[in-house]
Amino acid sequence: MGVPAASAMAVSTAAQEVGLKRGEFAIAVHLGLIRLMVPRDGGRPMVGRDEIERLRSQDGFPEALRERVRTVGTAEGARQLGISPDRFTRFARAGCLTPITFYLNRYRAIVWLYLADELTGFADREPQLLTGRSPGWLRDRLEGGADCRAGNWRSRRVERLLSLTEDPWARVAVLADTLDPVQLAEVVDDPYERAYLARLRPEPAFGPTGPVWARETMAHLMRADEPDELLWRRVNLIMELDNAREVRSAPRPGSDRRSLPSPASERVPAPDPRADADADARSKFRSRSRSLSRSGPGSDLVSGAPSSVPPSPCPGPGPVHAPTGAAEPAVGLLARIGLRRRTSREANSRQSPPGRAPFGG
Repeated sequence: MGVPAASAMAVSTAAQEVGLKRGEFAIAVHLGLIRLMVPRDGGRPMVGRDEIERLRSQDGFPEALRERVRTVGTAEGARQLGISPDRFTRFARAGCLTPITFYLNRYRAIVWLYLADELTGFADREPQLLTGRSPGWLRDRLEGGADCRAGNWRSRRVERLLSLTEDPWARVAVLADTLDPVQLAEVVDDPYERAYLARLRPEPAFGPTGPVWARETMAHLMRADEPDELLWRRVNLIMELDNAREVRSAPRPGSDRRSLPSPASERVPAPDPRADADADARSKFRSRSRSLSRSGPGSDLVSGAPSSVPPSPCPGPGPVHAPTGAAEPAVGLLARIGLRRRTSREANSRQSPPGRAPFGG
């Protein structure tokens, strides 16, 4: 949208206007409590003056707004729930609690933070988990080495970023951020498209901040690192990429980025005798995946976990369900997902397991 200078202000100024710290303001934007204005010609997001007035007119401002974005660490969160810090950490690792943000301490270790408001809701919904012995499903999950904190934080962030844009290529860029360069190249094989996605990569409201190693940690945490989550991300990336390509092509060197290609000028592919069968299989696959998206891949998760959390490694209590879509007959789509290549790599990894990432432990 166009942003007249007289009707908007920088996010740093807006944070001061509503009495929030930078971190609190970023969380408010992430939760959808504060709307940003993005200039048409690019540049940093801004906040409209009418948005500031809307916030000021709310009941209980500014204390109510501060309370909605107040975060707590493990020790304070445990005191709020009336449990030990060790039990709090077990709940978080098992996927019962979802972090809203994190910071790196002086040892460069990740310290997760949680919304105090969400912890209150968890205590109201799951009072039986706060007392007595932990249920069997939780003990089994933790004994299996599960740690859902990074995956749940990632899913929550991806879901929110997708809700902030309707531009098809911007949506692809959000999902592309969840794959490492090798995985991304397997799905998006066009280097010009990958370069375009890199330019559209979403940035925090205040822009890149902190030292380089802190930004590298952020980039690392955004990437899926479990087989089922990787499959889920690749499936969604493929569907969003197909949709973006139908709307417009990624810009090429020498092309006018402001003009969109005419559908009539696009090259018409030669007829393929397998097209009907593949289209039918892909249609069934998309219908099934979209129904899962509406219900949320984490429909079996513990109450309170975000609906976009992939089916693994953090399923909810009860039986563990096999990932959907793995046995679909759409050969072309499965090849693009890279399922066969990934299966081969997994077989090799069982012989020589790779080292664990230094985050989320």
